[in-house]
Order: sequence, then C-alpha cells, then structure tokens
Amino acid sequence: MTPQSAFMVVAPIRAGRIEALRELLRGMTSAPGQANPDNALLPFGRFAGLHFARLVVLDDATLADRAAVSAPPIDAPVLLAFLGDCDGPADTQLAEFTTVAEPGLRQICQHCEGFDDSTDLLAWMRAHAVAPATFYNNWVGRTVRQIGEEAALHRALRTRLLAQPAGMTAQAARADLRDYVAAEQRAGRLRLSAPEPTPPAWQIAQVLHAIWVPLLLLALLPVFVVGALPFLLVLRARERSDAEICPRPSATHVEALAAIEDHDVSNQFSAFGSLKPGVFRLWLLRFLLWVVQYTTRHVYVHGRLARVSTIHFARWVLLDGNCRLLFASNYDGSLDSYMDDFINKVAWGLNLVFSNGIGYPRTRFLALDGAKNEQAFKYYIRRHQLPTEVWFKAYPGLTTLDLTRNSRLRAGLSPAAMGDDAARQWLALI
Repeated sequence: MTPQSAFMVVAPIRAGRIEALRELLRGMTSAPGQANPDNALLPFGRFAGLHFARLVVLDDATLADRAAVSAPPIDAPVLLAFLGDCDGPADTQLAEFTTVAEPGLRQICQHCEGFDDSTDLLAWMRAHAVAPATFYNNWVGRTVRQIGEEAALHRALRTRLLAQPAGMTAQAARADLRDYVAAEQRAGRLRLSAPEPTPPAWQIAQVLHAIWVPLLLLALLPVFVVGALPFLLVLRARERSDAEICPRPSATHVEALAAIEDHDVSNQFSAFGSLKPGVFRLWLLRFLLWVVQYTTRHVYVHGRLARVSTIHFARWVLLDGNCRLLFASNYDGSLDSYMDDFINKVAWGLNLVFSNGIGYPRTRFLALDGAKNEQAFKYYIRRHQLPTEVWFKAYPGLTTLDLTRNSRLRAGLSPAAMGDDAARQWLALI
C-alpha cells in the first residue's frame, strides 16, 4: 500500500507583483481557476502520483476584524501557496516538480521574496514548506494509478454488460464479465496493478502513533478532570463576549468565487483568517487539531470524515506564527451542498475548530450553536473563502462514491464463485 501525503510551499509575494503573478497563473488555466493539465509552466498531468494541486494567493481581506477584538496587529504579507496531495512522500513530489518543471516553477517563484535567478529551487521550496496541523485523506492507500485503472475497469465492464444477451442469470453474467476482464488483461488492454509494498517506516510510525496518543491522553485524564470546571468557566466567559462578525459577503467577492466553481463534479475550497487572540484559544485549537489528526490517521481512513463522505482531501494549516489558519479541501458537489452536509451532520465538529477564529458565529460550550446559525455561518465561510487561481484534479468526473464503487467492482472479481444475491448486487454496481 502506498500512503498519501500533503505538500505545501508558502512564501510572501514581492510588493507590487501580485497582479503580475495572478496574470501569469491565469495562463495556466483552461477555464476560470481550472488548470490546463498540459500547461507550459507546470504540466500537472505529467505527475503520475499527483491527486490534487492548487496555486492560491492568500490575500486576507478580513484582517480588519482583528481590531474588533483588540487583537494586536500582525505582519501579514500577501502569500503565494502551492499545495497538493500526492502518493508517497511529499518531499519526493517536490523533487519531481523541480526535475520536470523547473523553468516554469522559477517563473512563478520569481514573484516571491527571497527568490532570484541564483536560487536553488528545491532547497528554497523545502525551506518554505509548511506541514499541516491536520491532514485528511478519504481512502488511505488508494493511488492515482489505482483510481485510473479501476475507472477503466468500470468502463470495460459497463460496455461488456450492455452487449450481453438478454436473459442471462446473474451468475452467468458475472462469469462472462470475469472471463472478459481476464482476456482484456492478457491482451494488455486493461491493467489492474498489484499494490506496492507498504513502507515499513510508515507502518511503524502509524503503530507507535496509534499507541502513544491514547496513553498520553489517559495519563492526562486526572488533569482534565480537575481542570474541566475552570476550563468551562473561562470558555463560557469568552464565548459570551466573543465578537460575531458575519456580514453578507460582497456581490463582487461571491461572483469571483462562483466563476471558478462547478466546472467538475468536484470543487476546491480555500478559507483563510485570523485566530482569536491569546494563548487560551491557540492552545485549545492546537489540542483539538492534534486529536482530530489522530482520528484522520487511524479512524476516518476509508471513505468518511465523521459522517461526511464527499471530501477527497482536506488540511488545516497554521501560518504566520500561529496567528492565522488556512483550511483547504477538495470535495464533491456544490459549495451549498458541502456546507449543508457539515451543518446537518457534524456542526459540532465545525464549531470545535473554527469557533477559534475571529468573528465565528457564537458557540455554547465550544460544540453547540455556532454553525447551527446557518445563515451567519454561510456568510462567515464565504467571506473567508479565497478564489483559487489554479486548481488541478487528476481524475475529473469521478466522485468519492465513484472511486469506492470502482474498488468494490474490482474486489468483486476475485471470488471464483458467488451466490445469486451477491452476484446481482455486484452487477448493480456496474
């Protein structure tokens, strides 16, 4: 099994170069915000293990909200973020970018501070790499190659099934499809590659992490019990006085976001904003993201984040000395359906993390209310959302449900025999 990783390179943009950079990035697209996989600067389609990637200018239009909560001013330059999700180690992917597309990347990076013609590109990218506080992958171990091969399998099975004579029993139809797939594989027209061996170091790290985190939480249980009441008293006092800043986003902002959405069955989402001031909120957020990271590494690894099944990849990243938070995801459906999914299923989960941001709809005991104030929450999210200049998806037209179905189709080929009911259920997937 090949595990997936997240890479992210962040750097301040030179003064006066923001619009020139945006113009350069627009040349990489085939539609607003949608990457041309064969663009001349960074041909995303040439990277076999790249699931998603984006280039986004982090220009925080909500910095003025800091004054509303008496937060100290911060040095908050406009940033360029290059991030994505890949098979294998993130550093290996960065190295491959420099090998294949160094001239184009140099054109992009020259708009950033501290980069010139003499700069070692890979070393610079490594120096500006930022790890996520929490990273989510819909299905750990499902590679780009597997997705492509299983999508081809689905197409082949569908074509053959439509050509079968009427009146075949479910078991006979399945047996014919198995023979057809075997023949296509022998002819080299269909590939179903075996998974690569799981890296031993990754396995060891997973086992150790799965053990030591619960042990540490158990050891800290007496502290949590003793501190629960003081914590809740401080939390409620802060919640009652927290500023709620959820004005309706401007029509211009909404139109810019809408222009880059719904070109595919999936969309990108990038939201950026300041954290509430003080160590209380910072350490609360860091602790919560640490706990969420445990669940995304060991619990939510096969198809769902809590009860939400439409997210391919997501990450939470602390930036600017832990003063600001970036949330980026790749999801299926429209933004409204995405937000409704979370509000209806895991509003408490949204509150746990995002209520630590300045202006979030007021919560009760951290988990209650907040996102349940639907209109205020949607205004808040849309206002903090950023247009993504360039977004790439390696498998357009496929949702997380499609990927899971295709994997089930492949798994269903393995048994030589299958009962009538099971055969009918398998055929229904096609």
